[in-house]
Amino acid sequence: MYNYKNYTKGRSVGWNEYHLQWCTKYRYNIFTLSKYKNLCKILLKECCKRHNLTLVDCEVDINHVHTLVSIPLTMTPIQALNYLKGYSSKCLFILLPQLKLTYPDGHLWSPGKFVGSVGHITLEKAKEYVQSHNRK
Repeated sequence: MYNYKNYTKGRSVGWNEYHLQWCTKYRYNIFTLSKYKNLCKILLKECCKRHNLTLVDCEVDINHVHTLVSIPLTMTPIQALNYLKGYSSKCLFILLPQLKLTYPDGHLWSPGKFVGSVGHITLEKAKEYVQSHNRK
């Protein structure tokens, strides 16, 4: 079983891991060069440090990003996603000024997003746990 001490906040215990995905605006292929992909990954890691997130895994494709992120119990997945999108966009525009030619309005990421929860136990195990406590 997992060590609960690593997953506590105040009097709360739990895991908060999500698969977050978002695309570039208009699905433009911005990350065709590996150095741009690596830069985006570095910026996502830095954002996670700043906002107390844990970047479990990350993949930057030519026009979208997939992340697996563990977030604090006090944060919603949409807040975490907005931090990642906002910070990476701001920094990419500073570090890659040529992006202003493609996105003159200053919006790198599409407003769309995907959020999926990632569990540590199966649905069946959770049902067994609940049912075993109902019998007592």
